[in-house]
Amino acid sequence: MTLDHWLREREPVPPARLAQRIDAALGKRRDADADDAAALCVDAADQLLRALLARDSTGRECALDLLSVDALVTYAMEAAAVDPETFAARAHDAMHRLAAAAQ
Repeated sequence: MTLDHWLREREPVPPARLAQRIDAALGKRRDADADDAAALCVDAADQLLRALLARDSTGRECALDLLSVDALVTYAMEAAAVDPETFAARAHDAMHRLAAAAQ
């Protein structure tokens, strides 16, 4: 199963504009194996957050990107929760990667 297929099975379905922005942020990652969903979503969230923080302005026009980062991290944690033994490590890694983006 691809990440794209896995995402289409998630409930609730995000609003259309948010889903489109998530798809754009994931890019070719959508075609990767869904077994890697946690890492792929964190990668996309990290990349999008860094791009967002690099902008000259972070006003209301950035809201959709910020919501997309949030959704990608939520999907990553949902995927990671499938394996309780590695969940804490994945969450810790995600937290450190995203915090590093702000530095």
